[in-house]
Amino acid sequence: MSDLFESDVPAAQQPIFKTLREIVNTEVTSTWEDAWKAKVTPWDAGSVQPPLPEVIERNPGGIEWPKSGHALVPGCGAGYDVVYLASTLGLTAVGLDASETALEKANAFIKANPLPKGGATFELVDFFTYKPDHGFDLIYDYTFFVAIPPSRRNEWGKKMAELTNPGGYLVTLVFPIDPWVESGPPHYVRPEHYDEPLSFAFDKVFDRIPEKSSPTHVGRERMVVWKRKAD
Repeated sequence: MSDLFESDVPAAQQPIFKTLREIVNTEVTSTWEDAWKAKVTPWDAGSVQPPLPEVIERNPGGIEWPKSGHALVPGCGAGYDVVYLASTLGLTAVGLDASETALEKANAFIKANPLPKGGATFELVDFFTYKPDHGFDLIYDYTFFVAIPPSRRNEWGKKMAELTNPGGYLVTLVFPIDPWVESGPPHYVRPEHYDEPLSFAFDKVFDRIPEKSSPTHVGRERMVVWKRKAD
């Protein structure tokens, strides 16, 4: 579920989100497939959001990004972020999603955009039960955090710690920073909501409002990067 919620109107005020909430129960992951089948996918912007290239390529934080190893994008949707990380950093990237329709689009996207380096694959699997045979050097979470029930956020943090190699990075683009809503998706979020789930295993190494955002995202997102502590 990459590139979520393209609008300059807070999600709670958009008719499409009323429809989305009628379709998707975030306690039931299979309902995301229903949204893709119904083509109620306001998160699918068709490309990577600008803050990711900014933090990776311009690198205002001076982070030593991995140039080999593995990357992961949970809730990858149509796969734009997975392909970006593989092609830009040369990582072997994996995208996870609970929607078969989304992954069909992701595989079509990579077929149309062959990678000059790295590699990308997609798996139909629940993030919380995912058990790869290796850890990851970089994980990117953009809107997956707000697509799960808030009651599972500490569980999300434990899983992120399990999947991230010591010294590896978790990139969290916090969005949408909108007025409070009672239910999701997207669930209400603020940057500090990540602290409790992650601080036991990660150090915060970068925290900044992006210099460049999509026009409809200005003032509604924040880039925060975490580094996995040694075990």
